[in-house]
Amino acid sequence: MLKLMRLPTRLLRRKADSHKGDYGRILILAGSSRFSGAALLCAEATLRAGAGAVTVGIPSSINLALIKNKTKEVMILPLPETRAATLSLAAFSKIKLFLKNTDVLIIGPGLGNHKSTYALVRKIIKQFSLPMVVDADALGALNHHLRVLKQHQGKVILTPHAKEMAGLFGIDIGFIKKNRKLVAKKYAKHYNTIIILKGHKSIVTDGKRKFYINKTGNPGMATAGSGDALSGIVGAFLAQGLDAFSAAKYATHIHGLAGDIAAVDKTQMGLIASDIINRIPDALKKCG
Repeated sequence: MLKLMRLPTRLLRRKADSHKGDYGRILILAGSSRFSGAALLCAEATLRAGAGAVTVGIPSSINLALIKNKTKEVMILPLPETRAATLSLAAFSKIKLFLKNTDVLIIGPGLGNHKSTYALVRKIIKQFSLPMVVDADALGALNHHLRVLKQHQGKVILTPHAKEMAGLFGIDIGFIKKNRKLVAKKYAKHYNTIIILKGHKSIVTDGKRKFYINKTGNPGMATAGSGDALSGIVGAFLAQGLDAFSAAKYATHIHGLAGDIAAVDKTQMGLIASDIINRIPDALKKCG
């Protein structure tokens, strides 16, 4: 029988006179004309995992479409875009201003791979020291630019699956699959990051003494948007005061458990990312 983790007291107890700022202000830089849903999935998961306030920074041209479909509690920050309707490097100054009142940054879901978007990602990681969750297309921006991770003054959590890990660090994917623990620890240590190497029994490590193999989750979670949901949970736990490794570890456990709960009703075959997000509160309750 699977042994569930108990969440830290910091997540479970809230003061009677709380306000939203006590539980973190998060900015999610995400979305493009083709992948607008990724931004919304990440944002909703962030809120469901307890974050106090969540804003999504998106290309300005998809603003109206997202307003019509977003969860009411999610705030929107329209930003300058490229001709391909992805975030542009020209958005940097507006993002810089917004980050003055932000606790955690999530960057990557659905951003696309435009060269200006990639340049924006690298500039943000290099110049800001707040905790960051770097996922999806933002990982692609770091290919051949890994020195940016060394230049970041805070803590970065990377969330690659095996293919993204291969591209990011220039490693054969077959070697990664056979040596997941070794690879995750080596590169987490070298770049002073936390790595969540996603997959069956996801690995979480700081590359030093802290290491965790997740036992929750099921094959039905191999579906579009599932990773966006995980990034949202990680960011929410960071914003509520957990250290980077703990945030990554507990988020991975809760994400998998929410997927397991959802699969009971939806089946693994019928599981979609929204189902996982909807069951985050149930997973939190089981681990409370």
